[in-house]
Amino acid sequence: MKKAIVFPLIAIAMFSWKSFPADIWTFDEHHARLRFSVSHLSLADVEGSFKIKESTITSNGKEFTDASVTLIADAASINTDNEMRDGYLRKPDYLDTDKYPTITFKSTSFKKEGDHYKVTGPLTLHGVTKTVTLTAVGKLGENPMDKTPMAGFKVTGTINRKDFGVCTSTPSAMLGEEIHIVANVEYIKK
Repeated sequence: MKKAIVFPLIAIAMFSWKSFPADIWTFDEHHARLRFSVSHLSLADVEGSFKIKESTITSNGKEFTDASVTLIADAASINTDNEMRDGYLRKPDYLDTDKYPTITFKSTSFKKEGDHYKVTGPLTLHGVTKTVTLTAVGKLGENPMDKTPMAGFKVTGTINRKDFGVCTSTPSAMLGEEIHIVANVEYIKK
């Protein structure tokens, strides 16, 4: 008798269950920047940036612990405030932007660790894909004008240019191997 009552209740519960759609956050192109710095002649850092073409976060809640983030940057948009150097960096020995026009990242893990997140996933640069782990710090808020929910993330990390086949013949005394990256991006909830 109990089985006859329990099974219909389970069936009703299963069919009446509504899955909640994931929150989708799209980037605000006017408040998004991917920057980098690399040591030059072991004396000082050269800094530059890339234009972010696309970035989204998909999450099932405000904690972002299950989030998935994608970011696509325009490799040819490299800007180090020196046109001659930027042109050189677009060439095959460096970024080869004609052949590899984008830099992409898609997370496979977004884990909260105290006051920050560890974000892991494949990064594709110069046609080479390597798994990297980055650190992200995020904040939630709302646009004071229209009350739209917003989120801001600062993502930092370090990669090795030689791991991605970028200017592998250039000695590290001339151009550091470690490239420090910082992405600051604001997102708007759809």
